[in-house]
This record gives sequence, C-alpha cells and structure tokens, in this order.
Amino acid sequence: MSDDYSGFFGAFPYAFRRSDSRLFRAYTAVGGLLAAILAIFFTFALVVTVASTANLSGGTITFVRSVFVLFGFLVVAPLVAPVLFVARHHRREGGDPGYDAGLAGAGVVYLVTLYLGAVASMPARFEIDGQVSTRPDPSGLAAPLVEALYAVPEALSWTIPLAGAVLILVVHRWLG
Repeated sequence: MSDDYSGFFGAFPYAFRRSDSRLFRAYTAVGGLLAAILAIFFTFALVVTVASTANLSGGTITFVRSVFVLFGFLVVAPLVAPVLFVARHHRREGGDPGYDAGLAGAGVVYLVTLYLGAVASMPARFEIDGQVSTRPDPSGLAAPLVEALYAVPEALSWTIPLAGAVLILVVHRWLG
C-alpha cells in the first residue's frame, strides 16, 4: 500500500496526513522538530564527551559515554511516541480524532514536564569558568511553582519528566 509509512521517519508525514486533529498535527510538527533538535544536542554532547575523554580509558569513562546515549534516548523517545502510536493506530484501526488529540495533549504535557524537570534540577550554586553563580530567585505569578520545583531534591528531578512519559502510555492505553 503506497499510503502506508515505511519506518520511523515515514511515520511523521503519515500521521500528519491521516489525522483530523489540529492539535495533533501541531504536535507532530513541533514535537518532531524538538525531537530532532534534542537528538542533535545529545549527539554533539556525546562527541564532546568522547573528544574530551579520548586519552582516558577505563570502565567509568565508558559508562559516562554510554549514559549520554541512554539519557538521550530516554528524553527523545517520549517526544516521538505519540506520533508513532497515532501512525500505528491509523494504520491498523483507522482514524480517531479523540485518540489523536489525547496523545497530542499528553505529548504537550511531556514537553512541559521536561522544562519543569530542568528547573527542578538546577543546582542552588554552580560554577562556570571560575565564576560562582546562583539560580535566579523566583518572582512573578509563577514564583510559587518555581519555589516548589526548587524544593525538589536534584536527585529526584528526573521523576517529573518520567511522570509525563508515563502519562503518554496511560493515555495510549486508555484511549487506544
């Protein structure tokens, strides 16, 4: 069938064309672009890490390099999951605008949780090029939210995006 997608990259235009949900179409474009940008970011981070540790050897260095790949996958995979789920759903069961919109909404929530997780993981004090800086003080309407995110221990900040990723799976199971 010429209208079927062929693999990962073909799923994006296929799902975009097949969906009747404007929210999902917008998510396909924005989420796909952000996933590509993040994939490039993690690739460059891996290259820089390998280049800066090229003369070192050992288990810890190899582990650090592999963590970049794993972490990049764990961040990017939930971004593309709604598009892949919708493409598969349309291919096997036909269109459902509610399913498409639900997964797009869950994808948007995941994008927000990525940002919230980044804010929560910001250390109170950090050093850049010998200068010690502190994270900005919360102000404005979002101050209570930012204070609550600052209260989350840095070691647990990864749970915020994890909750967004789990939401995508829950919506997929519930509506699918």
